[in-house]
Amino acid sequence: MLGRRDVLILSASLAATACTKTTHPLGSTDVSDKRFQQFKSVIEAWTRKDVDAVMAAMDEDIVWHYAAAIAPPARGKAEARAFLDRFGPGVLDVRWRIFEHAETADRLFVEGVDEYTTPDGTDVAAPYAGVIEFKGNKIVGWRDYIDRAVIDSMKAGNPYPDQVKELINRPAK
Repeated sequence: MLGRRDVLILSASLAATACTKTTHPLGSTDVSDKRFQQFKSVIEAWTRKDVDAVMAAMDEDIVWHYAAAIAPPARGKAEARAFLDRFGPGVLDVRWRIFEHAETADRLFVEGVDEYTTPDGTDVAAPYAGVIEFKGNKIVGWRDYIDRAVIDSMKAGNPYPDQVKELINRPAK
């Protein structure tokens, strides 16, 4: 018979496993990181400034909260492209990295840093967390959570705060 402690340990173990494994309707478990690999291809495309490749990964009906809780989302591919067309010229030498991720069948959770240099030579490092939702092989929902005040401070030429240095000086996946 399982005791209370055993049930708590088992529950915690199952919860941790659920974050990294995908359970299919027939009960099999897939430990692949398919969604993460799909998202890494988006990162690689953006690093090359290949907007067409980034757009190809998105569903026609994407809802992209590129600055969740700060700005209204881009709704649909046309608005997503318009955002990238506005944002792209302001970011050079993109060093976008993911430190941790977890996924389910159609949802990917990431923690990373969007680090880049502005056209005037200022370095910016924006630690963030993101949630990316898939429908088939396309991104249909994307929410990035950032601290705009930290970004604006760096764009003004202020040094990286110590807490940002700590967050971004980790190995990427």
